[in-house]
Amino acid sequence: MKILVVDDDDIALAIAGRILEQAHYGVELARDGAEALEVLRTQDIQIIIADWNMPNMNGLELCQHLREAPTIRYIYIILITSRTGKDEMIQGLTAGADEFISKPFVPEELLVRVRNAERILALETTSVMLFSLARLAEWKDTDSELHLEFIRIYARVLAEQIVSDDTFHGTLPPQFADMIFLTSPLHDIGKVGIPDYVLLKHGSLSDDEWQIMKRHTEIGAETLNACLKLNPGAEHLRIARDIAWAHHEHWDGSGYPRRLKGEEIPLAARIVALADVYDAVTQTRTYKAALPHETARGIIVEGRGTHFDPQVVDAFLKVEETFMQIRGKLPAAKPKSLTEDPTNFYNNQQVSYPE
Repeated sequence: MKILVVDDDDIALAIAGRILEQAHYGVELARDGAEALEVLRTQDIQIIIADWNMPNMNGLELCQHLREAPTIRYIYIILITSRTGKDEMIQGLTAGADEFISKPFVPEELLVRVRNAERILALETTSVMLFSLARLAEWKDTDSELHLEFIRIYARVLAEQIVSDDTFHGTLPPQFADMIFLTSPLHDIGKVGIPDYVLLKHGSLSDDEWQIMKRHTEIGAETLNACLKLNPGAEHLRIARDIAWAHHEHWDGSGYPRRLKGEEIPLAARIVALADVYDAVTQTRTYKAALPHETARGIIVEGRGTHFDPQVVDAFLKVEETFMQIRGKLPAAKPKSLTEDPTNFYNNQQVSYPE
């Protein structure tokens, strides 16, 4: 992690640089915004700590310049300032600052702000990486380009409701819903390992083809588990693996691939299972037309205690108005081809529940 410190005060510049170097960060120094831009042309900087008041180009102007310029990666900007009024803070945020440190700063505060910046940048990088991986699978199975985007929104709405539920109060980390949002697009990552003659087939699958299709859960889990072994502390990879492996398990034990039952199924997978079905029912696919919210609601309520975790269904019923609002933002779409009566697709052997 390389940090650029920008300040026209040589003493403040030296102090900040020494604090960061002692914390094992790479440090570059500049004495005004113009000099900072010269550094950025040759160095890969991820965090900038800049004084607000400087000659030539001050910290505010530097923020504005960087936010208006095209960049390969996001640069986190911390402004050092004695301006602590509400209007000044709004001015700084509008210019593009991410965080503020009041003058005179103490070493502990500086390091805390920098570590917060690291976590935010890491999360952003992880989010882009995971969503890009998920798009690889969706690239082969092009029924719905919006499926990944909408399933993670639905899943986060459900997760937020569940976190607030008294049953789970205090047992789930506050960032649980964000983790679900981050990892749920990987639920079908294993489809990259399914042959095209099965994955892209129009119409019903044979029994043998269906067995091949069901392998996508294990392929996805094996792939993500290999990543997890290399990064055993990466909680997002553990959740992503669990979702990929278990989002087709059923509450009553009739799902696949391991016929898990009840709370043997990871909570994240139980949440994504419902979000996946809702999105599949209400979107157009090659084998069906989009069906209304009421149809999806009926399928979900009917599956309470069999396909779906009853508590996840109850959470859905509490936020179904939000689901309807999200669904209302879907652009109009026409099915590529309808190979069957769209009102009868649900029991087709092609899928146990809509993919």
